[in-house]
Amino acid sequence: ASMMFAQSTQKYTSSVLLIVLLCCILSPLAQASKSSEDIRCKCICPPYRNISGHIYNKNVSQKDCNCLHVVEPMPVPGNDVEAYCLLCECKYEERSTTTIKVIIIIYLSVVGALLLYMAFLVLVDPLIRKPDAYTQPLHNEEENEDARSLAAAPTPSSARANSVLERVEGAQQRWKRQVQEQRKTVFDRHKMLS
Repeated sequence: ASMMFAQSTQKYTSSVLLIVLLCCILSPLAQASKSSEDIRCKCICPPYRNISGHIYNKNVSQKDCNCLHVVEPMPVPGNDVEAYCLLCECKYEERSTTTIKVIIIIYLSVVGALLLYMAFLVLVDPLIRKPDAYTQPLHNEEENEDARSLAAAPTPSSARANSVLERVEGAQQRWKRQVQEQRKTVFDRHKMLS
């Protein structure tokens, strides 16, 4: 039941992500011209005589990116406009809001998938897993020896289940047994040498 839940959640999540990505990619492509948020001209004008410095932004084309088209209202009288505009530094800026939106959607999708996976691990996984007798802490050497003798006993092949989780648990138990045997061998050799 839990495997079916995980598969259905994965299918649902992937289909929702695909639909969202297609909508975000195809809707801006339908607009042939660039939107007004994608281009702008930014003019930085320093202080001039008794006028404080100011930054002006306006959505204009690249050829119109100059002080005369961007600075409105003009803070100086007509005869000082040329001197004031020579001090201003204008830069044309272009960005792709479509790319920004797609990247944000991909990022949020990955974070959402990770949150779903975390919720699965926190809520469903403890119900699936059985308590592991080998992970309980061993307090003294006698209990440690008992656990080693139990771990060394072969498990019947008919008891092995076909689920992936139980296969992983079986591999983990074999690894733990190998580590315990290696520790025992190392400590026995250490005792013999000393």
